[in-house]
Amino acid sequence: MLIKAGVDISMLSRNARRAMEICNNYLMNNCEEMILTSTFEGNHIAGSLHYANDAFDFRFPKCFSVVFMDELRGLLGIDCDVVKYKRHIHVEYDPKE
Repeated sequence: MLIKAGVDISMLSRNARRAMEICNNYLMNNCEEMILTSTFEGNHIAGSLHYANDAFDFRFPKCFSVVFMDELRGLLGIDCDVVKYKRHIHVEYDPKE
């Protein structure tokens, strides 16, 4: 996994780190190396789980497809949300109770 300069992963929660590892392994096995672009630093919407250290973003992969998103969501499970943005994929640990 590559980490964009200035991105700090030291504060990520255990669950967010686990999700990050799953994403990285999936990308490495199917496409390319994951490039982490954001954790808690930077500007995010109010209430973002980035500020709770439960979210991260990674660069939009070259192998993106509907199947990619479905498989990634399946690997991460129902407690993680995976959202496609214009230039990145947002992943957050957000348990459903």
